Amino acid sequence: MHASGGNRKRSAGLGLALASAFAFGGSGVAAKPLIEAGLDPLHVVWLRVAGAAVVMLPVAWRHRNLVRERPALLAGFGLFAVAGVQACYFAAISRIPVGVALLVEYLAPALVLGWVRFVQRRPVTRAAALGVVLAVGGLACVVEVWAGLGFDALGLLLALGAACCQVGYFVLSDHGGQDGRDGEGKRAEPPHPVGVIAYGLIVGAVVLTVVARPWGMDWSLLGGTAGMNGDEIPAWLLLGWIVLIATVLAYATGVVSVRLLSPQVAGVVACLEAVIATVLAWVLLGEHLSAPQLVGGFVVLAGAFIAQSAAPKPPSGPIAAGTGAAAAAAESELSAGRTPH
Repeated sequence: MHASGGNRKRSAGLGLALASAFAFGGSGVAAKPLIEAGLDPLHVVWLRVAGAAVVMLPVAWRHRNLVRERPALLAGFGLFAVAGVQACYFAAISRIPVGVALLVEYLAPALVLGWVRFVQRRPVTRAAALGVVLAVGGLACVVEVWAGLGFDALGLLLALGAACCQVGYFVLSDHGGQDGRDGEGKRAEPPHPVGVIAYGLIVGAVVLTVVARPWGMDWSLLGGTAGMNGDEIPAWLLLGWIVLIATVLAYATGVVSVRLLSPQVAGVVACLEAVIATVLAWVLLGEHLSAPQLVGGFVVLAGAFIAQSAAPKPPSGPIAAGTGAAAAAAESELSAGRTPH
């Protein structure tokens, strides 16, 4: 009975993790036609984040205690995992193919290990180092370095910026999650991941409002259509997909999957997001990648898989061993691509 319940739990978690990867992977495919129709990438990001923040307002109110208890974590999520990742990613896909942008972003696990080894000066396993080498080598194939970087250099830098923003949030989550006790030395309750997401979206929406200046946006474009590989799709339908499916649903299913699976397993499944995004861009947008690029993409994913599976655990101790550390590990995995992409 116990084993049967565990199997059902893992099966449900795997299904939710796959649903989350599919939802996140489709965001770029839905956003690119809006950008090509005339919307600025920053305006698309603002519409996505602000719309999701409005949907999540009831959740934020329910977990309003987080504003007092974890302000740094909420600010970090909003600045890095929401505003930074989204702005860089959407700007990148306006200049380079969706699949390439997302594969570059999946250098984040390798960059995290670099931070651990050279900044925190903690040991890194040989398997993790191999993952880094594979990810970088695969990326070289994706961008076709032998052709002198066949893609827009600024687009690649923006995609790399999205990866760096993910690293920033990983580091912030690891630092904040080790605080498993309150000021009186008592064990503190871990922050609720859905509450962190809700407030992260709100913070991100506020930051992006200042940066994107949506009052200058051409709102009439949302009442028109956007071209998707020869077909005309209502702009409001694409925006609805981005807000409700690729953000709210994607994060919600991702949160639950991390709780049902281990963070490592959920993170590995999240790597499928890049494959899904590439396939959807191929089918829906007509963005074809060459054979070396496809091989390189799978090598990047293999490297990310190995890097995440072999990532070193935080130093053990009376604080890190508490429930807060486990919650931080789960929260870190929630931002992988997360993108709100």
